[in-house]
Amino acid sequence: MPNDNAMKAKQEVIEKLVERLSSSCAGVLVDYRGLTVEEDTNLRRQFREAGVEYAVVKNTMTRFAAEKCGLNDLDPILNGPTALATHPTDVIISAKIIMDFAKSNPNLEVKSGFVEGKVISVEEVKAYAAIPSKEVLISKMLGSMLSPISALARTLQAIVDEGATSGANAAAEEAPVEAPAEAPVEETVEAPVEEAAPEAAAEEAPVEEAPAAE
Repeated sequence: MPNDNAMKAKQEVIEKLVERLSSSCAGVLVDYRGLTVEEDTNLRRQFREAGVEYAVVKNTMTRFAAEKCGLNDLDPILNGPTALATHPTDVIISAKIIMDFAKSNPNLEVKSGFVEGKVISVEEVKAYAAIPSKEVLISKMLGSMLSPISALARTLQAIVDEGATSGANAAAEEAPVEAPAEAPVEETVEAPVEEAAPEAAAEEAPVEEAPAAE
């Protein structure tokens, strides 16, 4: 009876692993030996915040589950301590968290991984980790889509501004130029020359001397 219960419990674990492997679009297997409790706690927190399922697994049960899911190529790496990180929809998030964590925690060793039902190597795990996140890709895509629109808007605005400037210059050229008003010319009035009075003339006339008596 105890053996039957143990077998039943193992079978349940295998079935859960089969469901997990088959429902996850990607996963990474690691050797966690050497991690301190604090480091392991930090890693688990990052996985939890990203929606990644992470747990230590038994190699024998994982081997059975992998065979049922067509992941037979995992067999060679299923030895020693093994932990499995999986995500149902995000292909890169598990690899990205693990590789970023391993930069400052070299005791975390990547063993292998899988994507869409295909086993991948450690180098391929690193390649997936280097792919920008979905948010970054969406941002770049929107930026590339909006760039031509922004350029067109700037071009149209430049045309409008140039037209406004040309119109203002043309209006300035066509405006009549008013001649400056001439200052009025003042007529010079000559004062009449007054004739000398007869008395004055008489005074000014030379006086003839009388002839001397003989």
